[in-house]
Amino acid sequence: MFDLQTQPTASVEATQTVLRSARDLTVTMIRATVQIDQPNGDGTRTVGAGFLLNAPRADGTPRTVLVTADHVLSRMPDSEARIGWRVELPDGGWRFDPQPLTIRDADSDPLWTKPGDRDIAVMEISAPAAFARDAIPIAWLADREAFDAAEVGPGDDMRTLGFPRGLSANRAGFPILRVGRIASWPLTPISAFPTFLLDLAVFPGDSGGPVFWMPATRPSSDLSTVHPYVAGVLTQEVIVQDERLRIGVVVHADYIREAVALLDQKAAPAP
Repeated sequence: MFDLQTQPTASVEATQTVLRSARDLTVTMIRATVQIDQPNGDGTRTVGAGFLLNAPRADGTPRTVLVTADHVLSRMPDSEARIGWRVELPDGGWRFDPQPLTIRDADSDPLWTKPGDRDIAVMEISAPAAFARDAIPIAWLADREAFDAAEVGPGDDMRTLGFPRGLSANRAGFPILRVGRIASWPLTPISAFPTFLLDLAVFPGDSGGPVFWMPATRPSSDLSTVHPYVAGVLTQEVIVQDERLRIGVVVHADYIREAVALLDQKAAPAP
């Protein structure tokens, strides 16, 4: 008998490498996403999602910024919320470890910054070292030209991370990954279309989570330069006359950049 099995070709091995890279980058987004919540005092809690951004200050010093939806924080009346850190254990397991997060100052003024009337909030936070390392680079945020340059359009898949109804993927507190398709057109210019629609059911706890896509790659691609593009922040579900349409609203990521710039202006010393 002849052994008809053959060894994987170089192209197959390269394709598998690309797929592993895509999975690894998705895990990077998962690790950067956190739950934000505040108990309501009646056994319920207000829950949202957020993600960590590595956004150095103007002088180059490191800074970790929390990105979420403005309404997630504004609907939390107390000055202190909780942020869902996760601790990796020596045996390979994980422990959910939520810690206090101050969101308002002593005068009850918000510590976060928002760009105009966009449902985006950013605030500088002190994160554990492991989470500071997991914060995604600000360069991963799609700018005003990214959609057109990547030829992203209606029907294309987008991935999103969140905590629907306050649920996590597991006891460790990792977010739930889901996929929806772009459901609107045109997408640009974002000055005219600051939001776009996603064919995805949205629940309380999803707001503030990142929406991102993985760029198309070929086996010959330089994988060291490949990264996800954060398209924006999931902010709400479309509801018409109390009917949920299973359509989400996403605010373009360039408004996150705008909010970070406002954060820089706020921190700048007066002349």
